[in-house]
Order: sequence, then structure tokens, then C-alpha cells
Amino acid sequence: MKYPPRSEGRKFIIPSFFFIIALCVLAFINEIRFDSLLSFGRCALSNFPANNGSLETPLLSSSSSSDDDEIRILIGILTLPDQYPRRHFLRLIYGTQAIPDGVKIDVKFVFCNLTKEDQKVLVALEIMRYDDIIILNCNENMNKGKTYTYFSSLPDLFNETNSQNPPYHYVMKADDDTYIRLESLVASLRPLPREDLYYGYVIPCPSMDPFVHYMSGMGYLVSWDIAVWLKDSEIPKKHLEGPEDKVFGDWIREGRRGKNRFNAKWSMYNFPEPPTRCTHELWPDTIAVHLLKNQEKWIRTLNFFNVTSNLKPSKLYHIP
Repeated sequence: MKYPPRSEGRKFIIPSFFFIIALCVLAFINEIRFDSLLSFGRCALSNFPANNGSLETPLLSSSSSSDDDEIRILIGILTLPDQYPRRHFLRLIYGTQAIPDGVKIDVKFVFCNLTKEDQKVLVALEIMRYDDIIILNCNENMNKGKTYTYFSSLPDLFNETNSQNPPYHYVMKADDDTYIRLESLVASLRPLPREDLYYGYVIPCPSMDPFVHYMSGMGYLVSWDIAVWLKDSEIPKKHLEGPEDKVFGDWIREGRRGKNRFNAKWSMYNFPEPPTRCTHELWPDTIAVHLLKNQEKWIRTLNFFNVTSNLKPSKLYHIP
């Protein structure tokens, strides 16, 4: 067997040696670049708020414009403890409505202290099952302060001391004979301010000026800061009795609140029959319909808006 001359072996070894050195230098340079990029990335990310381990996008403060895409709404439906069938019906109405992405809507049923033994059992079962009831510390009434107790209680019920964001951007009072279309409500709120807002259907019915009188009790909404003001102000405490929607408007006017107002007429209106100056025909551009006092009016309204269109076909039922 013949071996190659030593000079030829050296020619092979020397280039290999320099090639290995070049690879090491290249790897070292890339490592420096990677560490620099990683450090830069950490620096950039440190400008964003921590998210407590959550994978969801962190919420920004309500004063930031980046919060515009998110809306948090509380709808308090003022009703009576014994209205069990109405509450179950309304759970169907609101529980089957689609909610846009980035929107949180909580629908709660609001009434005063329980007074009967059966209420203590049946309402407790509802709370255990649905967790959608607020029991205020008051005697049941319509026009003697229940609305004030509702709004003024919210900051203590929901405010989180460790958060800079309000629990809700908007809080609403609604009647239990009002049908609210949640997507339409959200769409109307998106361009509106998050502070010092008073929103609803202007009274008197022919008026279109939200600064003249007050918003109808069918359903009016205020920004969270007004609920906080109601809790702390002495103004409403001096004037609790009277038509609750009018009295609420008196508080807003006397306290010089609600500099931002929105008249939702004629997207909010009374059911068309019997016709009055406050009624309107059912039409697609609707946020709320009021005075649905019986099942026939509810069914006519729900049929008009085709609320069962998303019913999935199944072998288990046949609904023509």
C-alpha cells in the first residue's frame, strides 16, 4: 500500500484548520448579534404593561385611545322579586343575542329586599343558577328612590381598588318591558365619549334636543363617572321622590352633569300600538322597543327582528 507524500497531507490539513477557525468566528459573531437583538426586544417589550401571566391582550386604561375597541356595559333591569316568569323570559331574549368581539355586556335583574319566605328560596336558587341578580338594600318601590339606590350602589358593588380601569364604561337602567338589541346599542356607543355621558330617548316625545328635559325611563344610560358622582353627591339625596326618569334628569341638570348627551330617538321608541307621539313602527334601525306589556307584543317584535334565524337544524325537533 502506498501512502501520500507528507507535503500533500500538510496541504490538506492547513486549509481545514483555517476553515474550522472561520466557522468558530462566524458562530461567535452570530451569538453576539442574537444577544443584542434579544436585549433590544426585552427593552422594547418593557414599555408595555405586565399581563400577570395571561395570554390575552392587556387592557389599557380608559383614558387611552387603544381602549376604544373594548366596551364594558352593565344593564340593570329594574323589576320585582315575584316576576320569575318575566326574568326567565328575558334571559332567553338576552342570552341568545350575539355580542361583538371585544364587548362585555352584563345583564342584571335589580330589585329591593326580599319580603316573603318563598322569595328567599326561589330567588336564591336563581342566583345559584344564573348569578344575574342584584338585591338592593331598600324597600320595593318605583318612584321613591329605587333608581338612586341602584346607581349609587354600583361603585361599591363593582369597583376594584387595584384597577385603574372602571369595571364598566357605561351603566344602564332599563324597564322589564323593554327589548334592547345589544349589537345596535354597542354600535351607537362606539363613537361616544366614555365620560360625563347621558344617553337615551328624550322626553317630551316630539323633542329631539337632549339638553331640554330628560331621558325616558324605558332605558337610559350614563358613563361610569356619573354613577360615582351619584354615590358621593348630596344633590340626589335631597330629591328622591317623583317619576324616576324625570327626577334623574333633575339630578343631572342641578349637578351640571351630562355635558355629553345622545338622543337615541327614533332608534328607541314605544311599541307602535296604540299609536301616540312616542310610538314608531318597528324598523331595522332599532336599539330598543318599549311597552311590550304582553306576550303578543313581544312575539310580534321578536318575529320582526327574526331572532330565531340562527336556529340550527336537528333531528330532535321540527319547527316550521
